[in-house]
Amino acid sequence: MINLEDKFCFHQSDKIVVGCSTGPDSMALVDCLLKIKNKYHLMIIIAHVNHNVRRESFIEQEFLKKYCEENELLYETMIIDEYGDDNFHNEARNIRYDFFDSVVHKYQANYLMTAHHGDDLMETILMRLVRGSNLIGYSGFKEVVPLEGYTLVRPLISYTKKELEQYDIENHVPYYIDSSNTSDKYTRNRYRKYILPYLKKEDNDVHLKFLKYSRSLIEANQFIQSFVDKAIKRVVFNHKILIKEFLEEDSYIQKEILYYYLNQYYQDDLILLNDRHIDLILSILNNKKANCFVNLPNEVIGKKNYNTFELVKEVDAIASYEIEFDQLAILPNHHSIEVISDISDNSNNICRLNSNEVHLPLIIRSRKIGDRMEVKGLNGTKKVKDIFIDKKIPLSDRDIWPIVLDSMGRVVWIPGIKKSKFDKKKNESYDIILKYS
Repeated sequence: MINLEDKFCFHQSDKIVVGCSTGPDSMALVDCLLKIKNKYHLMIIIAHVNHNVRRESFIEQEFLKKYCEENELLYETMIIDEYGDDNFHNEARNIRYDFFDSVVHKYQANYLMTAHHGDDLMETILMRLVRGSNLIGYSGFKEVVPLEGYTLVRPLISYTKKELEQYDIENHVPYYIDSSNTSDKYTRNRYRKYILPYLKKEDNDVHLKFLKYSRSLIEANQFIQSFVDKAIKRVVFNHKILIKEFLEEDSYIQKEILYYYLNQYYQDDLILLNDRHIDLILSILNNKKANCFVNLPNEVIGKKNYNTFELVKEVDAIASYEIEFDQLAILPNHHSIEVISDISDNSNNICRLNSNEVHLPLIIRSRKIGDRMEVKGLNGTKKVKDIFIDKKIPLSDRDIWPIVLDSMGRVVWIPGIKKSKFDKKKNESYDIILKYS
């Protein structure tokens, strides 16, 4: 017999959103709540997501709508019209929880309940162990998770799927079976079909051992987290990792910092990462090269720029550009170059040119392989690449940094960095003043 009151402390007039799929697990949870609904004067809102990948999905959606009407339950639903190119299960999960969150806030509910059970926890822990994770990842998932304005609760975590199905039979609870749950295409299904049965043969209550394991790891992580939090304050600044300070930390703390840092960027997509990605990041952080990068899932690049490391979206990288300059140019790096009439500044942000010595119009473009400039005060040319290196310009900035050339292709100025031999002093003859800001 399943009794939710033994697992969770209900209060009068609680508002509870239930994530319900029409499967045996979630329908058992709904029925358990129905049995105590009047006792606690509960407001129960059923939130259903139609994943729109099976023909039966719309039948199940209509079934649940009718079920809620018959049992005087509030009902909210959504249909996923299309998916991106991401991992299907991960993307569907993100959409589900975004929807659940919106329903919680619509009704100002104080709890979101899902029907995750002991088998789910075992599957998650085993997949994380094989894939690789950190301490909190190996724990699977928590029974109670405080969120913004409400609490996520998984009250069935100490029961097995078989126990929930038996409950449905005994209590005449209707449900549907998702045919995709038997497909070996999905990793979780393979663990469910082939690994869990062997473990249950060894110990029928093995799910409770996994639950104890999970709780122990969560407690250990809470203790260690106090040290990690202090290290994060020393190491992470302005959304970047300070490499020198990072490498001074203990190797275990380093990995925890990386998981924290990756979680800030990936959030619910953190499942896409594993130990191999952590090792790749550690390898470039320990590399003596000033600039290097590592490709990560979802078109993300981890970039090392001298003493900092950051994550950037590959799709954010701006392609090469070329602008024919007139009076003002707004640049891809969010700066601008404009013609001005006068200024006392003589920094590298100002360039004075004589139109008799350069060929107009001027061109502003991104750098190209082989670019060289006749540097002011230097007898000869220097590679633009070497100028960037000398000035410690991060690799991520170099590709979109503006290079100013005349129409003959001669580099006349690298704004903010270096002037060419064409730049004029204030007491020399010039008729063009350019300002970079």
